[in-house]
Amino acid sequence: MSAVRSDALVAVGRRVVAGLFALLVFASMVPVAVAQPAPPAVAFEKSSLVIDTAAGEQKFDVELALTPEQQQRGLMFRQKLGVHEGMLFDFVRTQPLSFWMANTLIPLDMLFINADGTIARIHANTEPLSTRNIDSGSPVRAVLEINGGAARMLGIKPGDTVRHAVFGNAKQ
Repeated sequence: MSAVRSDALVAVGRRVVAGLFALLVFASMVPVAVAQPAPPAVAFEKSSLVIDTAAGEQKFDVELALTPEQQQRGLMFRQKLGVHEGMLFDFVRTQPLSFWMANTLIPLDMLFINADGTIARIHANTEPLSTRNIDSGSPVRAVLEINGGAARMLGIKPGDTVRHAVFGNAKQ
């Protein structure tokens, strides 16, 4: 009687080992996500701008996204942004615009700006890593991206004026 039990036990053990071996072979064929190297850096020209608000001027140091390559990269892969820092996207002509937050790690406020520098719309606290489209709501020339929540904290509202050379209204 004990011989029958041990033969059955050996058979079960062999099946378990064979199953584990098959699982290991299958797992070795499944592609595994491997960390990708950071994409090559994109250079941005730096500038300053001022936003005229009801509470006074708010000054920002910004990077300029002027080329399609710069505009495509934007603030992707950034882990932080100062309260008075941002990125100004100039599209040169007035048009409907749409953005998303894929590969953007921090929440942003998006200020959609008319050709004369007037803020047309603010989309506050965008969701990091989201592929949901964020549109301008109307044709605009530019977008200023700043830290999420900064527009509210600094009293920036639609109707305020962004002063910068791209709008031809920079203060001398």
